Amino acid sequence: MLSVCGCSDGRGQQEIGENSPEMATETESGVVELTVWSESDNFEMMEQMIEAFKEKYAAEAQFEIELVHQPDASTKDTLLADVHNGADVFSMPDDQLLGMIAAGALSPVQNPDEIQNANLPEAVAAATHDDILYAYPYTADNGFFLYYDKNYFTEEDVKTLDGILAVAEQEGKKFAMEFNSGWYMYAFFGCTGMEFGINEDGVTNYCNWNTTEGEIKGTDVVEAMLSYAASEAFLSQGDAEFVDSIKSGEVIAGISGVWNAVGVREAWGNDYGACKLPTYTCAGKQVQMSSFTGYKMMGVNAYSDNVEWAHKLADWLTNEENQTLRFEIRNQGPSNIKAAASDAVNKVPAILAVIEQSQYGNLQRVGNLYWDACTNFANEILEGNPEGKELQKLVDTLVAGITASTVQ
Repeated sequence: MLSVCGCSDGRGQQEIGENSPEMATETESGVVELTVWSESDNFEMMEQMIEAFKEKYAAEAQFEIELVHQPDASTKDTLLADVHNGADVFSMPDDQLLGMIAAGALSPVQNPDEIQNANLPEAVAAATHDDILYAYPYTADNGFFLYYDKNYFTEEDVKTLDGILAVAEQEGKKFAMEFNSGWYMYAFFGCTGMEFGINEDGVTNYCNWNTTEGEIKGTDVVEAMLSYAASEAFLSQGDAEFVDSIKSGEVIAGISGVWNAVGVREAWGNDYGACKLPTYTCAGKQVQMSSFTGYKMMGVNAYSDNVEWAHKLADWLTNEENQTLRFEIRNQGPSNIKAAASDAVNKVPAILAVIEQSQYGNLQRVGNLYWDACTNFANEILEGNPEGKELQKLVDTLVAGITASTVQ
């Protein structure tokens, strides 16, 4: 199991020394200075939340809170590169939690019972390690599912990938997904009965996607992927291009997440459909496409000069009121139990779809070597296996890359 640096009590809190973050609460001028990392698309919303926080605590302190752009996907790498000068409060996806804990970068939640009771159990579990709650959950929608244009597809069509591609081919349109990303490529392997995950060292992976036994073998999945990638209606493209291709009319169905819901709704209007991922044909049977499930959360830097206020701010930014605001402004699905149960949330197709798909998903707990191995493998598939390699060799190479030791 992972070890937590500097633990001194049952909550995993760091030892308080002469220069520990808990010793400093304000600058010499009496102003509480905090830095918050957030994606720039959320700035206007975050500024609204921060101003409300300042008003609530105006009688207790004067604040200077700086909002700085930081992509959630690289929060961990950026913070651990210079943790002492990192943000006090930051947003991150749940898959970065273990690395943050191992580095001793997170200050555990100070009111864990309150946060646990307010949020969905799965979201709390994603922010917890060794019974310690390390971050404040705020979304339960960081997964992926199928978007489709109801002008072209019936509910029956979108049940299978074969049906989707058949319609797209007939219409001269495209089905899109980021095929050469390990995040999305997992869709083909996750519900096959084969195994994949991260080892207890928190760094390396285990994987048997190259198995030659069982109802579905590794080569069966490779064969299916080659077949689908060869379809004239299949388009591999990144998330950034997805909405543009929908707006241009090129793409009429595709796999993405709620972060693109606003753009899809603007493009398709009342014809915007969303549902769980389809099944695909593999080894002569229909196999449900899988997904990574994910949650976003706010962390507090263990080396913050104002760690107590940082916790209050992180708690504030993720409370029921502000999770509701996130939903209203950014269509982000809440992890707060009351906010998630609202009628408004349950009328959004994208959120209903990610909830429906979650039963076929798994938490993303992945060592770093997984990503490049998947990209290299998927690129060969997209190119149609140009060197004519045996399918077993293709999947053996994939698994070797995924499970490789980080020690060279």
